[in-house]
Amino acid sequence: MLIGNTMLIGKCLAKIDTPFLLVDKAKFDTNVAFLRAKLAPHNVILRPHLKTVKSIAGAKHVLDGFDSPATVSTVKEAEAFADAGYTNFIYAVGITPQKLPRIQALLNKGINISILLDSVAQAQAVTAFCQAQNIKIPTLLEIDCDGHRGGIQPDDTRLVAIGKILHQGGAELRGVLTHAGESYDCINKAALVAAAEGERHAAVIAATQLIASGLPCPVVSVGSTPTAHFAENLDGVTEVRAGVYTFFDLVMAGIGVCKPSDIALSVVTSVIGHNEEKDWLFIDAGWMSLSQDRGTQSQRQDCGYGLVCDSEGNIIPGLQVIGANQEHGIIAAVNGQIDSGKLADIAVGTQLRILPNHACATAAMHAGYYVADPAQVELDYWARIQGW
Repeated sequence: MLIGNTMLIGKCLAKIDTPFLLVDKAKFDTNVAFLRAKLAPHNVILRPHLKTVKSIAGAKHVLDGFDSPATVSTVKEAEAFADAGYTNFIYAVGITPQKLPRIQALLNKGINISILLDSVAQAQAVTAFCQAQNIKIPTLLEIDCDGHRGGIQPDDTRLVAIGKILHQGGAELRGVLTHAGESYDCINKAALVAAAEGERHAAVIAATQLIASGLPCPVVSVGSTPTAHFAENLDGVTEVRAGVYTFFDLVMAGIGVCKPSDIALSVVTSVIGHNEEKDWLFIDAGWMSLSQDRGTQSQRQDCGYGLVCDSEGNIIPGLQVIGANQEHGIIAAVNGQIDSGKLADIAVGTQLRILPNHACATAAMHAGYYVADPAQVELDYWARIQGW
């Protein structure tokens, strides 16, 4: 029956105008289940980052229920998921004063949402707003664990100073949060394990500093998809965040977090022409559908703008998207794995699938996903949340 359904799905896909996003639901479900099983022995909460899927229809396959912990990257996401019935969020981007009224509106609706900050100025703005509005806003302090982005060093004296501003000024100091962004540059398992331990260590040291100063720190939040999969010790951590693990992408495959065959997201495109002199294949997926992300450029295998699969999702060795204009992509043979001239045999109109370098960036170029589930005859469609 599943074989028959797969054939019917293929016929359905052939009728959709390209380019479009496609989710392989079987791979998606496997990826979601794998991380849950991986973290289960560590007695921590998994707080999925919804910035990747950005879909109410998709979230129900990631979260256990409406009160499940989740992470968002925009206030718009929090508002949309709250309107759909979800109630438990961390807004994991540094807060600006202009967004505080929208956070207040969510809290007034009974939504459990925490904000993030890493400076005295932000803390003062939050406490001033809390006092003016007679409201307590749950707040996390961002910790820098690897110099990747923002955050406070775990042993910086400003950490306790900021914590005291919040705690004594009317906000709710809820804990600390860190993100090992440098894990995306790891090159082997040992480096990934070390990144996960560095992330954990920084968060726990920061939490210890706050507690030793008489400040509350019930939440110790860490996470990235690489470190979530390679953490060996999560002592002192209360929750783990990860986002791209639901789909995976070529960057994750390039650092060994997954295999290319685990990637559940692709862009379906059609062949629109050939350049026989250069042995190029033209497709109707340019950077407006693939994104301009070149995240694999510094990795051992540069995948161009994406690897090429046949219409069934099987990787075609030796092919990749080497160029992307606004609405045109260029596919060429690389590494001498395909004989010269063979690309001319791929007929105009042929559907191909392109695996993305960065799933979040590629998905952001589209309004939604078509979802192919071998257990169902009909395709599903998950609309995406757009805006900030």
